[in-house]
Amino acid sequence: MNLMSLTAVELGKKIKAKEVSVVEAVNAALTQIEKQDAKFNCYVTVDKEGALKRAEEVQKLIDEGKLTGPLAGVPVAIKDNMCTKGLLTTCSSKILNNFVPTYTSEAVRNLENAGAVIIGKTNMDEFAMGSTTETSAYGVTKNPWNAEHVPGGSSGGSAAAVAAEECFYALGSDTGGSIRQPSSFCGVTGIKPTYGTVSRYGLIAYASSLDQIGPIARNVSDCVAALEVISGHDEKDSTSVPTKGYSYMDALVDDVKGLRVGIPSGYLANGLEEEVKQGVLQVAEELRKKGAIVEECDLKGIEYAIPAYYVIASAEASSNLSRYDGVKYGYRTEKFEGLQDVYKKTRDEGFGDEVKRRMMIGAFVLSSGYYDAYYNKALRVKAVIKNAFDELFEQYDVLLGPTAPTTAPRCGESLSDPLKMYLGDIYTVSVNLAGLPAISVPCGVDSKGLPIGAQFIGKPFGEKEIIRAAYSYEQTRAYARPEL
Repeated sequence: MNLMSLTAVELGKKIKAKEVSVVEAVNAALTQIEKQDAKFNCYVTVDKEGALKRAEEVQKLIDEGKLTGPLAGVPVAIKDNMCTKGLLTTCSSKILNNFVPTYTSEAVRNLENAGAVIIGKTNMDEFAMGSTTETSAYGVTKNPWNAEHVPGGSSGGSAAAVAAEECFYALGSDTGGSIRQPSSFCGVTGIKPTYGTVSRYGLIAYASSLDQIGPIARNVSDCVAALEVISGHDEKDSTSVPTKGYSYMDALVDDVKGLRVGIPSGYLANGLEEEVKQGVLQVAEELRKKGAIVEECDLKGIEYAIPAYYVIASAEASSNLSRYDGVKYGYRTEKFEGLQDVYKKTRDEGFGDEVKRRMMIGAFVLSSGYYDAYYNKALRVKAVIKNAFDELFEQYDVLLGPTAPTTAPRCGESLSDPLKMYLGDIYTVSVNLAGLPAISVPCGVDSKGLPIGAQFIGKPFGEKEIIRAAYSYEQTRAYARPEL
């Protein structure tokens, strides 16, 4: 039996039934990583010793009946911007090349409490700034479907690790589509929950008002099992919403009869590849066959989402990244004269080009004389977009559209044209601006053999509706694997 071909929930059942031990599952994942990660570069750190030790501890707790959840004993990969006590956490940046946290992020701790075994930390765009996982200080991650193409980003390492069967599921973070877009490019499923549903405590911030942690897995059921574990109120996070009960597994029902699904007409306009468009329309057709009411609608203000997002995200990034100065922790330049020189040289040597670009944009839009012209205006646009979504959700239960306008581009294409890379987030950033939940599911492959993703968007805390829609659609197609 090839353990790595199992879904996370399937493996969890076999571990509970004593058909597979936790150590066997961890060894299977480690063997797969050793066999092929040199080709895909999904991981920054693989914790072999720690994972095997943890596997023995978890097995004992399962045997004693203390761990009974669906993911107990299942190995998981964690994006390298979530703090893990005693385990290197770099944000794929040189400036944090020696940072070992003294605490664990709340989302990861929740997984550990449920019996998860951390196999390692996945590669990402530096400080989550990018859409291709090419800005990492630890090298480019490759798409398992075709190593000449990018896996998307910034959670590209997590999505690629799931697609390459180097882990059973993974955690990513989503600031403007960084869970959903790489999930689309790698042919896997990813959920970005409502802002405030999952604690951001221990998530190294990019843009605090937009960042949200979520799961990436091979199917909807695995994602939902993980989301149910990591969700919940956390007093350590002031943006965490005090809502009780996150029984998302109840929404895994193959029934969309009467579900009202809107497709914003702007999502099907110019700039969308024809094969991607046809993939999304096929999803709509399958839902219609199952009794859903699907129709086009108008989402106002969506054309302003990209500029508003990059102004807000860059402004918050310039503030959040000011802490990396070579004094408190992380990398420090070797040759300097005085404190100001430490700051300048450390940041110059420690940050990559994309991070520097966004920090400079952020400092500019926050500067005296430009604050009102750019940052304040972007906040007003954010409110307009939120209101536009609210209006649509008075008529529809969920919205459907593409996750990305294209399938995965070739390595090097996007970095040569940053503006084109930014425009690739056109269908995802508005969801973060409005704080909404969304899920990306695979819906076929294009003529180049690359995966296409469709996205379901829900109203605030409407995770159950998008899960039901995605799960119902998923029942119409088998999970497609890349030829590794």
